[in-house]
Amino acid sequence: MARAIFQEDRCKGCGLCTAACPTGIVVLDASRLNSKGFQPAIVTDKEKCNGCALCARMCPDLVIQVER
Repeated sequence: MARAIFQEDRCKGCGLCTAACPTGIVVLDASRLNSKGFQPAIVTDKEKCNGCALCARMCPDLVIQVER
């Protein structure tokens, strides 16, 4: 099983990862802010992650790591 790990405190909420996710499970968490004052990206359904790592490739701040 693959999983995407986000360093949420480094996320600037740009949304590039959300647009890149083919399964639509990466979203910005509108319910909270990280330590930098941004809505961090999160995975809503970890079971649906296929490990493609498109989210990690799109992230300009290297916030996301994908393990397979």
